[in-house]
Formats: sequence, structure tokens, C-alpha cells
Amino acid sequence: MSEHWPNDGVPDRPEAWLLTAARRRLLEKARHDRVVQDPAVQALFNEEPFAAEPLALPDRRLALLFVCAHPALPENVRAPLMLQTVLGVEASRIADAFLVSPASMAQRLVRAKAKIREAGLRFEEPEASELPERLGAVLESIYGAYTIGGNASTTELDALAPSAGATLRDEALYLAQLTAALQPRSAEALGLHALLLFCEARRPAQFDDAGNFVPLLQQDTARWRRDLLAQAEDALRAAAALRSAGPLQLEAAIQSAHCQRAFSGSTPWRAIAMLYAALVQAAPSIGAQVGQAVALAEAGDAAAGLAVLDGIEPARIAAY
Repeated sequence: MSEHWPNDGVPDRPEAWLLTAARRRLLEKARHDRVVQDPAVQALFNEEPFAAEPLALPDRRLALLFVCAHPALPENVRAPLMLQTVLGVEASRIADAFLVSPASMAQRLVRAKAKIREAGLRFEEPEASELPERLGAVLESIYGAYTIGGNASTTELDALAPSAGATLRDEALYLAQLTAALQPRSAEALGLHALLLFCEARRPAQFDDAGNFVPLLQQDTARWRRDLLAQAEDALRAAAALRSAGPLQLEAAIQSAHCQRAFSGSTPWRAIAMLYAALVQAAPSIGAQVGQAVALAEAGDAAAGLAVLDGIEPARIAAY
């Protein structure tokens, strides 16, 4: 209060603001205490060498995410199933995050649950040796959780009691950090942690005081959190050192390039266009293609950007 109100003014509902701030502080303290007090979790973040014995998954929610990444389930349903059953996200919000219609997502989840019942699948916590093959779906679900939780503005979150959105975003950040620590040889786990940190660092400038979304290029970089940017760069460097490039690392590298505007005053659009080209090759999503088109146009080659857009099949754009 003493830091924000003198600069930003007293909010319309000060009691709601104070309640939100207090509950968020309690949530942060509880999470901190959980990490400090749990030896299994603490060992993951300890810089000192520790025994290389297989560790049980130290967080119940993370364990359940890995359980839901059962290889017998179709790949396109694993992450949505985790979001619904473990993190409690509604099917309609999951559909928005995965760019499909709510009806399609609902049908996908119903079919998956029917398959589980009919096949009598036994969902048991996987062994340490089974984690790598399930990791991709877990990272996708954590990314989806952060995206869904990040859709609400700060004003919307502060005007209410701490919302599911704020909590979901915080939990996704925590799970990304824990997963990266649990799988330190996974460049993609480190890449996701870096990606979410870059996004979270810019969040204070993502919405204006009225709750309206502020496009990236119009955001006040002075409001970006330098501490989170530094953590994100460290995670991205650790991922790059493993020399195993993947889509999440490429997305993190793109966000890193955007964040250079906070230090240089300009955006390296040509480098961003090259990163998007690599991302399209690795994971040709519509979002990546649109990003590549924008970067090419900003770099001075609008014709190339339009050509990228023209190359997207109209049927794929219909629900975008």
C-alpha cells in the first residue's frame, strides 16, 4: 500500500485491494514454507551435490500431472485432461487456450474419459525413468495453465477476491520452476521456465489502470520487473547450454529478444523473424506463423510477411 497508492492513487475498492494483497502474500509465504520445509523439494534447488537416487515427485499436483500424461492416451488430450482434472480449469477456458471450439474440447475430454473406463487404465505415479517420455505433455499443460491464468487484467484480479486466474498463474510459475529443477537435463523444461518468467516480468505493464490490454510495443518498459528478466535469462542460458533446441526454448528466445527493448530502446525484429522461422519449422502453429509475419513486416519486409499469412490454409484460420 505504501508503495503503490502514493504513485497509482487509492483504488476504487481499497478493502478489496488490501484483501487481495494479503491473500497473495499468504499464498507466497505458504509456497515458500513448503519449499523450505520439504527436504525432497529443497534438494532439487540445492546447489550442493546430492545422491542421484530416484526421487518421488515431491508435489502432489505435479505427480498427478505426470499420471495424466499416460502414454495410452492420445497426445492431443493429455494436457487438456491435466488442466481439467488436476488444476480444475473449465473445458471452455481450455478450448480458448488450445484454439479449438468449446464443443470440440468437451467431446475430446469425454472420449478420453470413456477410453480410460473402457480400457481399465491404471493410473499410477510413474517411475523416475518414465518421466522424460511424459514430460512434453506436462510442460504443455503448465504452459496452458499460465496462459489461461494470465488472460485477466490486474484490475480485474484486484477488484475481486484473489481469483482463480491469479492463483492459476502463480501455480503454473511454481510448477514450471519445480519441473525444471526436477529435470535439470531437459532443455525444454528450462525453456518453459524462462518463457513464463519473461511473460511474468512484463505483466505489470500488460494492462493499464482501467484494465485495458496494452500491446507489447506500447508497454512502458520501466514497469517490467528486472529481477524476473534476470532469472529468465539465466534459465534460457542454462537451456541453451544443453544444446537441444526445442519449441519452448525458441519461444523463450523470442521473448528475450522483445525484452531487449528495456535495455537498448529498440526491438531486434530481424532476429525475431529468424527465431520465428525456426519455430515454424519446429512447431508450425498458426500463432507462430502470425508472429513470423508480424516480425517480417516490422523488419521492413511486409511482402514476405503477407506471403506467410497467405500460406496459411483458410480452414485453419476459421477458429483462430
